[in-house]
Amino acid sequence: MAGQPIRVVIADDEPLIRAGIRMILISDPDIEVVAEAADGRAAVEAARAHAADVVLLDIQMPVLDGLSALPELRRAAPAARVIVLTTFGERENVLRALEHGGAGFLLKDTAPAELIRAVRAAAAGDAYLSPAATRHVVERLATGREAARSEQARVRVAALSEKEREVLAVLGEGLSNADAGRRLHMSEATVKTYVSRILAKLDCENRVQAALLARDAGL
Repeated sequence: MAGQPIRVVIADDEPLIRAGIRMILISDPDIEVVAEAADGRAAVEAARAHAADVVLLDIQMPVLDGLSALPELRRAAPAARVIVLTTFGERENVLRALEHGGAGFLLKDTAPAELIRAVRAAAAGDAYLSPAATRHVVERLATGREAARSEQARVRVAALSEKEREVLAVLGEGLSNADAGRRLHMSEATVKTYVSRILAKLDCENRVQAALLARDAGL
């Protein structure tokens, strides 16, 4: 890229939006806007015809929306890096854009300097997410870890008998042996025996660990 301007295609169905983005980008001497497109299909053709380095791609467009155009862009112009630019910051849009090979995701209220940074980062081969988009991705990763932990907990709990799971469930509520006995119509001594058996089967060191496992397993 040294000595060569970054070749950008702007794809948005609103002429005023395209004009505003163009004005921001051409203020940087290292960026050249080589084409504009008003729909997803035209964006694919423009990226291929002009050997674009970066495509700024709106989501809500006619003929072919941005998210649907993304896989086609990756095939038609594999060297082009695609930044999804939209007014919609929903989590699923961010995730779908990244899953389909998007190099970045920006909201349309992004500051001009951030837009330029995003184009430069994409052209350099880096991914660029707006702070809002980053939050969505982090939340998704956290959700994924939570799901994995829940699945592991369910597998461990499956080794318990039905009665042991009932006792584990009340442990998850933080009940004492005496309160658990009253809830389950057992003697306190019987509950204590069950608790010891449960801790051994689940390889838990104490009631707190067992209670957390019960929560993760959804008991």
